[in-house]
Amino acid sequence: MKVQAKAGDGIVETDVPARLDRLSWGRFHTLVAVALGITWLLDGLEVTITGSIAGALKSSPVLHLTDVQVGLAGSLYLVGAVAGALFFGWLTDRLGRKKLFTVTLGLYLVATAATAFSPDFVTFVIFRMLTGAGIGGEYAAINSAIQELIPARYRGHTDLVINGSFWIGAAMGALGAVGLLDSRWVSAELGWRLTFGLGAMLGLGVLVLRHWIPESPRWLMLHGRIDEAEAIVGQIEQRLGVSPPKEPLPRLRLRPHKLTLGAVASTLFRDYPKRTVLGLILMATQAFFYNAIFFTYALVLGRFYGVADSDVGLYLLPFAAGNFLGPLLLGRLFDTVGRKPMIAITYAMSGLLLFATAWLFVHGVLDARTQTVAWSVVFFFASAAASSAYLTVSESFPLELRALAIALFYAFGTALGGVVGPWLFGSLIGTGERSAIGWGYALGACLMLLGAAAALGLGIAAERRALEDIAAPLGRAD
Repeated sequence: MKVQAKAGDGIVETDVPARLDRLSWGRFHTLVAVALGITWLLDGLEVTITGSIAGALKSSPVLHLTDVQVGLAGSLYLVGAVAGALFFGWLTDRLGRKKLFTVTLGLYLVATAATAFSPDFVTFVIFRMLTGAGIGGEYAAINSAIQELIPARYRGHTDLVINGSFWIGAAMGALGAVGLLDSRWVSAELGWRLTFGLGAMLGLGVLVLRHWIPESPRWLMLHGRIDEAEAIVGQIEQRLGVSPPKEPLPRLRLRPHKLTLGAVASTLFRDYPKRTVLGLILMATQAFFYNAIFFTYALVLGRFYGVADSDVGLYLLPFAAGNFLGPLLLGRLFDTVGRKPMIAITYAMSGLLLFATAWLFVHGVLDARTQTVAWSVVFFFASAAASSAYLTVSESFPLELRALAIALFYAFGTALGGVVGPWLFGSLIGTGERSAIGWGYALGACLMLLGAAAALGLGIAAERRALEDIAAPLGRAD
C-alpha cells in the first residue's frame, strides 16, 4: 500500500496500524515475545539471585552485610531502575525502540558481570544500581516495542504472559543459587559471585535474537519515516506468508508533532487525568506489595523458619510457579472478560489473601512449607495484577510518548512503593517480631484493595482495541 500525502500541509496518510493489527499470530510474533520479553526473565533472575544469596552476603568474609544492608541493596537496585527508566525512556521516544533496547541490554550485561567482582558494600550497591538502570531502561523500550508490534486481539494476554516470565528467571536464579551456594562444589564466597554471571551469559544470547527484531513501524510512522514503516510491515507480512491487503484498510492522517515536556505534562494531567491517577495507583500499590515481600523472602525463611542459605532457592521454586501460572492461566480473560473487571478482581484477591496469610504468620500457624504455599496462592493473583498494571500504563496514552509514559509510571510507582518496601521490611525483620512484620503485610494488603477500587472507578475498556483508538496520536490530523 502506497502512502498518500497532501502537498503543502505536511499531512500524510498510512494504514500501517491497521495492517499490523489484522495479522494472525505467527513465528514473527513469537520471536518478538521471546527476544524482547527476555527482559522480565533477566529482572527475575537478578532479583531472585539477590534474595536467594542474602544469607551468603551476610556471611561473606568480604562483604559481611547486615539485614538492613541487604534490604538497602534491594532498594538501591530499584533506585537505579527508576533513573534508568526515566533517562532511557525519554531517549526511546526520541531515538527509536530498537536502538535503546540494544543499549540498555548492553548496560545490564556489563553491570551485572561487574557485580561479581565487588570488593565491598559500596561498590556492590553501585553495580547493583547500574544493573537496575539497564533493566529500568529495558522496561520502557521493550514494553513500547511489544505493544506496537503485537496485534490488538492478542495484546492483553501476550503482555501478561511476558511480564509473568519474570518468574521463569526467578526459578532459574533460585536453581542457580542452590547449585552455586553448595559448598561441595565451590566456596560460599566464590558461589555468590558466580551467580551474577548467569544473567550476563543469558543476555549475550539475547543480543543475537534481537538482531532480527525490526524497528517499530508505528514509531517510524510518527516520525515521518513512512516509507521505512511501510517496508517493514511488508517484510513482516512476507515472513508470515500474508498477502498485502486487497481491500482498503482504515488509514491514519498524521502531521509531524514534536514532543516536549510541556506536551507530556499536558497530555497526562489535562487530557488523561483519570488514566494518570489510575496508572500511578496501580503501579505504586503492586510495587510495594511485590518488592516488600519478595526482596525479603529469604530473610523471613532464614530468621523465622531456620531455612539454610543454600536451600532458600528450593523454596522459591513453587513461589515462582504460582507467579508464572497466574498470568498464563488468567491472561486470556483480560482480552475476553475485559481489562476493568479482571484488574479489580486480581488486585482484590491479592489483598484479601495476604490479610489471611499475615494472620496465620503472626499467630505461628505456618511452617516453612505452608508459608511458601500460602505465598504461592497469594501471588497467583498478584502476579496477574502486577502485570496488568504495566499493561494499563503502556496502552493508555498516545504513541508519541508511550515509552516515556511507561518510564514515568514505572519510576514514580517504584519510587513510591518499591524503594521503601524492601528497606521497611528489612528493618521489620531485623526486629525479630512477627507482629511487626504482620503489620507490614497488612499495609501491603490494604494498598492492593485500593488498587482494586481504583480499577473499578477509573478503568477503561482497552481489550481488543487498536492503540490509536484507545488514545489518538498527538499528531493525528483528523
